Amino acid sequence: MMILGLIILCSPASSAAEPNRIKHQITGLFSRERVKDLEEVFKQLPEFRLVTVDYDNAEASFEYDPVTVFPGATSEQVVERFDARLKNASRHTFGIKPLRTIEREKLKLIEIPVAGLDCKGCCLGAYEAIYRLNGVEMATASFKERLVTALVEPELIDREALETALRQRGVEVTKPQPENSSPE
Repeated sequence: MMILGLIILCSPASSAAEPNRIKHQITGLFSRERVKDLEEVFKQLPEFRLVTVDYDNAEASFEYDPVTVFPGATSEQVVERFDARLKNASRHTFGIKPLRTIEREKLKLIEIPVAGLDCKGCCLGAYEAIYRLNGVEMATASFKERLVTALVEPELIDREALETALRQRGVEVTKPQPENSSPE
């Protein structure tokens, strides 16, 4: 895992004056509008500096010194503790996890048209219904586009399982519109 290598390279010799740039996958980044929300949350976490956000991959780069911020923590504990701080600061709407280890080319994008998502809260509910499922690497939910997407490991999860999870959460799944439909 790339993140483990980055964290292990940190040593007590690195100081807060020389923070490390570390990339994590972000949870809760279900729409582009959420990038601004993420930036606002990090104003409450001065020990971390949000450097860049890659919405398309649900990743962000941060500058912080894990040795100073989380003394004595293993690389796994750093991720767990950072995640806990971010969740606490964002009222459990954002989190972090290690970068995905599966190449994006091996993942499948599934797009599910939905109805009834009319606010950020509804989108968060739809997103939460699927992003924690085994095999889901990344997810989005947009009330503007009326669409939930998931980047998945096709060997572990399929469209039917995603739709079932959405329906169980009360999200209305609609039929996709034909791409090149023409009136008869």
